[in-house]
Amino acid sequence: MDLAHLAQLHRDHVNVLAARYATALRDNEFDVVVIHSGSLRKRSEFDDQYWPLRTVPHFQHWAPLAQPDCAIIVEAGRPPRLAWLKAFDFWEQPHAPETDHFVGSFDVVETGRVEDVKDLLAGGKRTAFVGEDASRATLWGVERVNPESLVKALDALRTTKTPYEVLCLEEANRRAASGHNAVLDVFRAGNASELDLHLLYLRATAQDDPETPYKNIVALNAHAATLHHVTYAKHPSGAAAQSLLVDAGATYQGYCSDVTRTWVKGTGATASAFASLVAGVEAMQQRLCARIEIGAPYEALHDESHRQVAAILRDVGIASLSESELVERGVTRAFYPHGLGHSLGLQCHDVGCALMTPRADNPFLRNTSRIGVGQVFTIEPGVYFIEPLLAPLRGRDDVARRIDWKLVSELAALGGVRIEDDVVVTGGATTARNLTRAFLAAGGGR
Repeated sequence: MDLAHLAQLHRDHVNVLAARYATALRDNEFDVVVIHSGSLRKRSEFDDQYWPLRTVPHFQHWAPLAQPDCAIIVEAGRPPRLAWLKAFDFWEQPHAPETDHFVGSFDVVETGRVEDVKDLLAGGKRTAFVGEDASRATLWGVERVNPESLVKALDALRTTKTPYEVLCLEEANRRAASGHNAVLDVFRAGNASELDLHLLYLRATAQDDPETPYKNIVALNAHAATLHHVTYAKHPSGAAAQSLLVDAGATYQGYCSDVTRTWVKGTGATASAFASLVAGVEAMQQRLCARIEIGAPYEALHDESHRQVAAILRDVGIASLSESELVERGVTRAFYPHGLGHSLGLQCHDVGCALMTPRADNPFLRNTSRIGVGQVFTIEPGVYFIEPLLAPLRGRDDVARRIDWKLVSELAALGGVRIEDDVVVTGGATTARNLTRAFLAAGGGR
């Protein structure tokens, strides 16, 4: 990474944020906002251990500093100030930033005590506090804590990514790819446990568990039918696993990647049918990426994904109803219950793209925006064999006889398929750029 280029991009990013914040402050009748980085939280009220810090995202939007009790002070007409707490602690060393490229973007004030931030806030100003720990607002003499209209405006600013943010998201994808590739090699070669594969992913991406954007999903065989499977089996199964679903990302300067691949190995009719299913979802996912259109509702793309899932169910031989019947009678929603994707940025499920409630038949869709230049979101269709969702179909005369339940039972042993990439809407000739495919191959193959 060219740190000089990164530093320049960050300065440009901060200039954009300063202008946007000035507007948000004026529109919401504030002069100053002080953004707290966060406080350490106890793991339990019954002991004295603390969780690693999850930085307040509004703070991290300005600076990739994962240290407690720091603050960003933003006031229209003056450079943003970074109050950097550097108190002596012989028990623990604060988490150092990976690079210092961001320091030159701020008027940095080193503080020795949490209370010192109060001295940086001028009296008589209409000041807002944004953060999780309201006790810090009290300590600093700020009465307005997380004012709803201001926080909503600041969340909206995160929808459109700057070039600095896109670079960070791309690097997070590159780092995630190293983990996916390492796990795939071991899966193909042997019979590792889910825990083994999870730990291998962390080692390959040089992340500790708390640094990951979300808990890695590592699912062998039937475990892939649990969409967020994180209760890893600690020992290999008696026979070598035939399917592997890995949904795992990485972070860079606070920005997340979110990538899923599904793989199958082995021979026999079930493995062959499952390989066809994986190939079908892989091809569909790429078609959906190609259909991204500026100004179109993301929910319309989600609807298209159900039509394409219907075609896959027919092609693999799972169902013989027409594609329209499979969608209209709710069959696709039993095999594909989640949304097509979500906004991505400082949080895995980032803010800004879920401003409207989805239709009642899309209850889990996390992106309901109209697609616009600068948005970053995931495209992650899937097909799963989740018995509690499929069971109602067995008793329905209009669909039960048109589903091959023997094939469903055989494929259920391999859990399900999901393929996921991260894309940025560019407005260029191809409308969107895939941040994942440059580093990671397609899902599938045996």
